[in-house]
Amino acid sequence: MKPTNNARQLAAESVEPRAGAEGNASQQSTRRAQDRESVSQALERVRQAAGQRRKERFTALFHHLSIPMLRTAFFALKRDAAPGVDWLRWQDYEIDLDRRIEDLHARVHQGAYRAQPSRRRHLPKPDGRQRPLAIAALEDKIVQRATVAVLNAIYEEEFLGFSYGFRPERSQHDALDALVVGITRTKVNYILDADIRSFLERTA
Repeated sequence: MKPTNNARQLAAESVEPRAGAEGNASQQSTRRAQDRESVSQALERVRQAAGQRRKERFTALFHHLSIPMLRTAFFALKRDAAPGVDWLRWQDYEIDLDRRIEDLHARVHQGAYRAQPSRRRHLPKPDGRQRPLAIAALEDKIVQRATVAVLNAIYEEEFLGFSYGFRPERSQHDALDALVVGITRTKVNYILDADIRSFLERTA
C-alpha cells in the first residue's frame, strides 16, 4: 500500500470537509490488508506442509477457497482486462463486491458454481497466422486465480531452480537470462532449440 500524502490531504480538508466516503475507503483498505494477511498465513501453512512432508498427498484443500482468498484474487485481476461472455467488467463487480464474493463463495462450496464458456478471439501473428485467445468470465477468473494460488503453494516446492515455464514471478526473459549466463560461464558443446508445436504441425 502506498502511504497517504498527508500534506495534500490536510490542504483539501482545510478547504472543504470530506463526506462519509472516507470512512468507507478506510474500512475497505483495512479489510484488504486483513484479507492479504489471512491468505498469506494460510498459503504459508500449505507451503510448509508441502516442503516438510513431500511424500504425503493433499486431500483437503477446498476450504482454502475462502472469502478472503476470493476477494484477494479479485483485487489481483487486471482492472482493464477485456470482459468474457458475461460482459462483466472489474469496475462493475466492485460496486457490490461483498455481496458478490459471498454469493460466489456459497455457490463454490455448495457445488452450484459452474464455469462459463470462454469468449473466443483470434490475434494476428507476424507470420500471418492467428493466435487463438480465450477470455474467461470475471467470476471464472476469480476462482481460477484463487485455485492457482493454493496449487502454487504446493507445487512450487517441487520445481527445480532451472524450471521457468508457467511459474509465478518468472518469464521467458528470466529463462533467456539464465541461458546467457550458462553459455558464457560454462563450457557448452551443443545448444538445441526446438518448437515442439511447429514440429508436430509439420509432421501431422
